[in-house]
Amino acid sequence: MSNIIGTGFNCNSVDGELESLGTDLRRLADLGLDTVELGLTSVDLIAGGRIIKERAERLVALTSQFELRYTVHGLVSSNFMDPATCRYHIDAAKALVELCDRIGSRILVQHGGCLRADQIFDRAAADTREREALLELAEFARPYGVRIALENIFTTEPGQYRQTPAEVAATVKALNHPNVVALIDFSHAYIESTYRGLDFRDQLRAMAPVTGHLHAHDSFGRPQGFYKGFHPQENTAMGIGDLHMPLGWGDIDWEDIFAELEFLPETVLMMEVGARYRNEQPESLERARKLIALNSHRTAVAAE
Repeated sequence: MSNIIGTGFNCNSVDGELESLGTDLRRLADLGLDTVELGLTSVDLIAGGRIIKERAERLVALTSQFELRYTVHGLVSSNFMDPATCRYHIDAAKALVELCDRIGSRILVQHGGCLRADQIFDRAAADTREREALLELAEFARPYGVRIALENIFTTEPGQYRQTPAEVAATVKALNHPNVVALIDFSHAYIESTYRGLDFRDQLRAMAPVTGHLHAHDSFGRPQGFYKGFHPQENTAMGIGDLHMPLGWGDIDWEDIFAELEFLPETVLMMEVGARYRNEQPESLERARKLIALNSHRTAVAAE
């Protein structure tokens, strides 16, 4: 039996209101999936680290309409390494943990941090700052039964400091906290491996033993660099950047990866393939279920 317990797609508001989040959520529920990852920071639910009571109540009413498992994506801009805003990020993340508990989510996605090129002197302190922030958040999340899933990100500007996927895994291992797991974003790892000259599969192997959440979307592992497409579709045509394409549109060898790697129990395979590809989502959902079955077979063989 696979340690992967479900799969589905992410869901966001397009205008900061719950109504548009609900529209996409209903559409996804009709696909017959079992899990949805809610981009709650696309909605005004938190102000200055405090939950907006009336909106939180509306969120609970909305999500309770569906027989779905929920995970929650935290601040996309989250950055526990930044000395100026770290406290604000922690406060917002704690509020998100409370929202997770209210809607039954046991995962909160937390992006790995970064430093600008002009903060290069602060790298050692930044790693420590992030670990201390994660520990504080994990202790806060412990009584709620929420796991913080630390996601590997890719370099987005020249001179930026980011942890490699293997270094993200090392951070999780060093914390050794039951409420902190790694999150493999396969496309992010592919892009960063290309940029840094690392072995993509070795980076995944380093993360897998401490990974409790997965983000799957396809790409060609080509860093964005200075290319800017006029339309988003031009990036896709060039195969450049973090494309979030349906599974099979890029060149990630999904079957080989899922036949090899084993993840932690209670892992969700979340596809970040959004509404732009609504017509392709059913096919990606079918493929994801096959990957889970393949991973289950791999786990069973390894146990024999």
